[in-house]
Amino acid sequence: MQGQSQQQAYDRGITIFSPDGRLYQVEYAREAVKRGTASIGIRTAGGVVLAVDKRIRSPLMERTSVEKIHKADDHIGIASAGHVADARQLIDFARRNAQVNRLRYGEPIGVETLTKDVTDHIQQYTQVGGARPFGVALIIGGIEDGEPRLYETDPSGTPYEWKALAVGADRGDIEDYLEANYEEGADLEGGIELALRALAEANDGELRPESIGMATIPTETATFTEVEDEEIDSHLTEFDLLAEDEESEESSE
Repeated sequence: MQGQSQQQAYDRGITIFSPDGRLYQVEYAREAVKRGTASIGIRTAGGVVLAVDKRIRSPLMERTSVEKIHKADDHIGIASAGHVADARQLIDFARRNAQVNRLRYGEPIGVETLTKDVTDHIQQYTQVGGARPFGVALIIGGIEDGEPRLYETDPSGTPYEWKALAVGADRGDIEDYLEANYEEGADLEGGIELALRALAEANDGELRPESIGMATIPTETATFTEVEDEEIDSHLTEFDLLAEDEESEESSE
């Protein structure tokens, strides 16, 4: 009984390490990320691809209100998994920093610099009493000095750079697929295919256009562009990933 009360004391205090060196509230925040639908980032020679699972809980919900991909600057996009409200706070913070950098220095902010600004902000919430960590993980991708860059932010405030990654639900299965199929020299189209096939791994091998969000930042233009539903539908058909009920509806029209 005494051990249980001690555990609860460490649970309640974000600024208190447990005897084995753990911050339980940060670990709980990571569990919150796992409850969010999957987001994927792919870095290719041709640019960065961001893809997200936008499952709609009800046919009455407007799908445009489900925001998981965001433009942080002309050359940077962000995908999230976890608490949407927490993600919005961090994305607003990232946008402000990107704008301040342009005004102050007259140049776009670096992807690595922006990521570390965000993770420094996240880290402060693991040291301040009376606050809680952000229950969200972000994938920050963009073009820096003509090179594609891809980063992950963690609720602890740690930045990681990746070639390809997933956050949110089914992360393990998706990353197993990415590890087995990622090719260093792939072009942007190859990155789109890999992202969609990886998402399909967590969705019984088939996808619906309305449940997918996607954006690309090509190396050539360094411009964030959201992929329209019609183009996603075309990709799913081309890669044979379109859900069967979608195919039957199209054939009956």
